Amino acid sequence: MSTHGDAAEDSTFVRTYTLTRGRTRPRHLLGLDTVLDVGPGRPGPGQAEECDEILALCRDHRRSVTELAGRLGRPVTAVKILVSDLLDAQALVVSVTAAYAASDADADERPTTHLLAALSVGLKRKFPDAIAYRQAG
Repeated sequence: MSTHGDAAEDSTFVRTYTLTRGRTRPRHLLGLDTVLDVGPGRPGPGQAEECDEILALCRDHRRSVTELAGRLGRPVTAVKILVSDLLDAQALVVSVTAAYAASDADADERPTTHLLAALSVGLKRKFPDAIAYRQAG
């Protein structure tokens, strides 16, 4: 026998399933703290209304994946899938936060060697059996 709480959970699951069109994984690797900003593109036709909400929130100011999920009241995985669609359409871009930005206004906008070294260490820790490729060039 189903209770009212079970019906609400079923409704949320069905809504999330239709929201993502049955997809369970985003196409882009997004962390909970990935910060997003509005890009030059436009979402494709038939996008979920949540995509418009995501863009409106990011137009206000940069938002993390976690913050978007919280403000939309949707599961993080579903939001990551929608964000992936918006990244594909270039309606969103991954933003480099102020913590990683150069402190000198005239400095090159490329990532710092410190950031790249930290990324390398993190990737080696996450994928210890990965094949190492020689640097091109």
